[in-house]
Parts: sequence; structure tokens; C-alpha cells
Amino acid sequence: MRIALRLEYDGRNFAGWERQIEARTVQAELEQALSQVAAHGIRTTCAGRTDAGVHAHGQVVHFDSTSVRTVRSWIFGANSNLPRDVSVTWAGPVERTFHARFSARSRHYQYIILNRFVRSALLRGRATWECRRLEESVMQAAAGYLLGEHDFSAYRSLACQAKNPVRTIYRLDVRRYGEVVLIDVVANGFLHHMVRNIAGVLMAVGMGKHEPRWAYQVMASRDRTRGGVTAPPDGLCLLGVDYPPHFGIPRVSPPGGLW
Repeated sequence: MRIALRLEYDGRNFAGWERQIEARTVQAELEQALSQVAAHGIRTTCAGRTDAGVHAHGQVVHFDSTSVRTVRSWIFGANSNLPRDVSVTWAGPVERTFHARFSARSRHYQYIILNRFVRSALLRGRATWECRRLEESVMQAAAGYLLGEHDFSAYRSLACQAKNPVRTIYRLDVRRYGEVVLIDVVANGFLHHMVRNIAGVLMAVGMGKHEPRWAYQVMASRDRTRGGVTAPPDGLCLLGVDYPPHFGIPRVSPPGGLW
């Protein structure tokens, strides 16, 4: 039987999603918890591998099991064995053709910037702090140059192993709510550090270091060194993943608070 799960996690104390030797990861914690419920070893596949310090509200994974368990048992059994900073929020059986990564139509990330003169004690690790004033209107103008299908080589890390750097951005919005600036980006997929590099370019534009068209010039160069600083992982959250309706994966509800 193939089971799909949705989970949320606070990424501050994890070395990222992917299982690593001698490092605490979300995948390792989840697989250990699920293995106890299934009474056999479980290996999971996720929709998007998040980096160290990156959060998730709607991460989706799938796994196969020979054990027969109710949906309630998968959810509550897993959560009883998971640490407090990871929680399974939905589960359900899916057809064997479902793949958490390759069946996804789009992924939605949000980047949170606390834009005020002093740092926050309460938002530490949940938002990137920028003390210099950001002009969200020019950031939005720059974002417009990145919409559509493009080669995003200049917006990925030098260590990115993806064979094809072409991605399609469906939505890229910059909004301000008082002292908080939100960057929402929806695409068919993301390269390594792509969202953080986009955020870094938009923030540089918002500070007045470059004109909005610079975002396009960086992209057209296909040169990572033209893109400036990679924004910190603080405040980056995988909000949700969309799939074709026939798989029966419900869309994640909008989170409360900052997420």
C-alpha cells in the first residue's frame, strides 16, 4: 500500500530534510516514527527537499508499507513518536502511480522579512531581519521580470545538481504588512537555493542598490556570481504542494499568523 502524508515542521534545529550521517534531519525523524507504527523499516520520498533552517507548513511525502493501518493510526501513531517540532497533519492511501515529487504540479514557498530598525526576539529563526528600509513596490516591479518559463541558472547555487535549470514561475508577489514584507512564489519546481537567491536579488532592489530590471539582467546572464548574496534560510517556508485532483491530495489550508 502507498500512503501519502502531509507534515509541518520548524526547521530551526534541523540540518534540512534529507537524511544525513551524524546530523538531525526531518526525514530521519519521520522515518523512525513511521517505522515504529508499521513495525518494519520505512523509507520516504518528499515533494521538496528543504535546507537547514527552512520550515514547512505543507510538505508532502509518500511511502510504501505492507502493514495495514487506519489513517488515524498513521497520523497519531507517527505523531506520538515524533519530536515536538514535526507534526503529521494529514494522511491517506494513494494509487501506486502517485509520487510526492514527480506528480506535483506546483510548489508554493513564502519568504518572511522583518523590516524594522531593531531585531526581534520572538521572530528569531522565523523571519529574516533587515534593518534597512525595503520598498516593496520596486521589489514587485523586479519580481515581474521573473514570471514565466526561464533558465534560472543565475538563481541557483553553484552546488545545484539539477540537470535542467529551466523552471516556470506562475506567481511572484511582494506584499507589506506593517513591519513585515512577504515574498510569495509559486512555480512548477525550484532549483537549489532558488527562492533564497530570488529573495536576495529582490531585497537588493528594495534597498535601492539596483533598478528593478537588474533582476532580469541577472537571469539573462545565467551567471550565479551576478546575483549577489543568498538570503538567509530564516523565514523561508514551504507552504504547500499542488497535485492533479485524481490523486485525492487535499489542498493545504492557508496557515495562520505569519505562515
